[in-house]
Amino acid sequence: MRNQSADHPEDPRPQRPGPGAGPAAPDAAPAPPAAAAGPGAGGHTPGVRRLADTLPLLLTVAAGATDALAYLGLGGVFTANMTGNLVLLGIAGSHGVDLHVARAAAATVAFTAGLVLAFLMTRDLPAGAVWPRRITAALAVSLGCQLVFLAGWAAVDGRPGEVADVGLVSLSALAMGVQTACARRVALAGITTTFVTGTLTAVAESVAHGSTAHILRRLAVLLALVVGALAGALVLRHSATAAAAIPPLLVAVTLALGVRLHHVQRNPQ
Repeated sequence: MRNQSADHPEDPRPQRPGPGAGPAAPDAAPAPPAAAAGPGAGGHTPGVRRLADTLPLLLTVAAGATDALAYLGLGGVFTANMTGNLVLLGIAGSHGVDLHVARAAAATVAFTAGLVLAFLMTRDLPAGAVWPRRITAALAVSLGCQLVFLAGWAAVDGRPGEVADVGLVSLSALAMGVQTACARRVALAGITTTFVTGTLTAVAESVAHGSTAHILRRLAVLLALVVGALAGALVLRHSATAAAAIPPLLVAVTLALGVRLHHVQRNPQ
């Protein structure tokens, strides 16, 4: 999480009065101690930081499971990773308009709509807010979309027809767009939860520069995406409905922890 302490802290040593300076006012209030800014770096306790760092990992696992289900069960498209989806859209478009193009286009449009919706819901949030209530509301929209997806997916036993196929892709991508915007707005550990190319690039840059700042968090995110995709693919082999239940379950847990984090922030011990 971002350290919001001052770039140039005051020198704690006593200052000598300059020439011609008068005596200090006897009733001048002493400067508040540095600890008054709050516990820990940036005013956050270690427990709060650990909890805040856990949230993006849960959402990243959910994103990995979502993409595995979409790629394996919805005709080889992605609903969380739009970079790959746009490439698939271009490749499919070279063969003419078909169902694959419709899926990729629906995913891209729905994902973008989710981004816009969540950014509108969370605009003008105060800087440094870890988990505001509007983030909870926006992520609840994402969860709602995933639950509707789960119901539709279960209704067709994981074998949707062409029309249902595009509709389910749209629901999943809409949910992932909202999730992506939420993670970006609260800057959870300074990472993203759906597209990790930038995270991988940051890891490589840190290694090249000999820096270890945030590298463990970023590596954890990369691992979380792989774990989510692996879990989604393995569960899908045995139960299509159970595989579709993984993302909403993880998002629900994230929401519960996020509400807890908001409460701890507002009522520190």
